Amino acid sequence: MGTKNKSVSSNDKNQKGKDSKTKKDKKPGSEKREVSVQINEDNATKIIQSSKVITVHDLARQTNVKISTANAFLIKSLESGIVKRVGGFSGHHIYSPTS
Repeated sequence: MGTKNKSVSSNDKNQKGKDSKTKKDKKPGSEKREVSVQINEDNATKIIQSSKVITVHDLARQTNVKISTANAFLIKSLESGIVKRVGGFSGHHIYSPTS
């Protein structure tokens, strides 16, 4: 089965239509949240102690910091004995405050 040859004018119309569709408009309602890099250790310790269990994502959301910062804080807390690892796998660990 052969393909049908299109005329030159129809090819031009198709190319013009493709160019106008590739431009994306930004949504006016999109808001970016201000995220800090440093964590308030007193605030984070209170959040950890008041929780039964906590994950890196929970801590990052509640303290309004990046996930990498919250993860570094939890690892430091694990080494110092403030929290203990109670579950999770493959980097997605669940922590519990020590009694």
